[in-house]
Amino acid sequence: MTKNRVTLADVARAAGISRTTASLVLSGRGDEMRIAEASQERVRLVAAELGYRPNMISAGLRSGTSRTLGFISDSVATSQLAGDMIKGALEGARRHGHMLFIGEYEGDESEAERLVHAMLDRQVDGVIMASMFTRERAVPAALAHRNVVLLNTLPDGPTTRAHAILPDELDAGRRAARLLLDHGHRDIHLIGAGPTLAEVPRETVAGRERLEGILEELAGANVAPASGRMLSIWLPADGWKATADLISSGVRSGAIIAFNDRIAFGAYQAIAEAGLTVPGDFSIVSFDDHQLASWVHPGLTTFAIPHFELGLQSVETLLTASPDALASVERVPMPLRTRGSVRSASA
Repeated sequence: MTKNRVTLADVARAAGISRTTASLVLSGRGDEMRIAEASQERVRLVAAELGYRPNMISAGLRSGTSRTLGFISDSVATSQLAGDMIKGALEGARRHGHMLFIGEYEGDESEAERLVHAMLDRQVDGVIMASMFTRERAVPAALAHRNVVLLNTLPDGPTTRAHAILPDELDAGRRAARLLLDHGHRDIHLIGAGPTLAEVPRETVAGRERLEGILEELAGANVAPASGRMLSIWLPADGWKATADLISSGVRSGAIIAFNDRIAFGAYQAIAEAGLTVPGDFSIVSFDDHQLASWVHPGLTTFAIPHFELGLQSVETLLTASPDALASVERVPMPLRTRGSVRSASA
């Protein structure tokens, strides 16, 4: 037998007060409406004893909000690297009393469109469009006049509403170069991109911004990159080959800025195979803070992508930005994980 749902009227009757008073107390407006604390306590106690649960659909219709948000990603949910973005978004939703609907389309744009419409059919209060890797994307047409935030994504094409939340790659690039300069390094080799802004893998927003920051900081110190090797793929094997080529060219010491940790892992291997050491012969700094960055020996000094903070900020922006605000880009600082891969050039 199905148990009858406990209604607000049932709570009011059992507490011996009006339905309006019960509603005000259970919606958190008891103090505002100057309802006696004893009456409020009685309402809350009766509601708990009866197992009362508010009808969120009806409440949403009255308030104009569903207290739900949509989170649509390409491959974040199944990624070990970026799963913390969802954890951050979940925490943000919890803090604001919202539920989070999560969908993933794994590169299938038709599935992305279906998920957008599914979220809108459920009358979510806003949608977060997230990407595993920083990239540019068009705001789906169905979201053109909706509350939307792009997470780890820049808007491609005209938009007046979408806010973008990104890791501050530009600042991390500057700080990576400054770290090596402060350690006395002037022979700085780039592996993954460079040595000019024209030499960045296509559609690599993170790479472009990291390189821009690096070149800006080096130029301020009247230093140019000693060399740069652009890689279309940023995997350990590619980092190994590029570093092996660098050493084969006669370079036996200096500093390396690897454009991600996987490139750096390959660089470690090539340096070891040449009978050289990190940081004895080559200092290395990188980006991402991969799970293995603290396991390699010596540990890799790297700038972490703040996945949790990105997810948290995406919800904060979604729920607090003015509906009439123009598009904005918010950048979240990338913390430096200092380990053992950098030492002074004179050491």
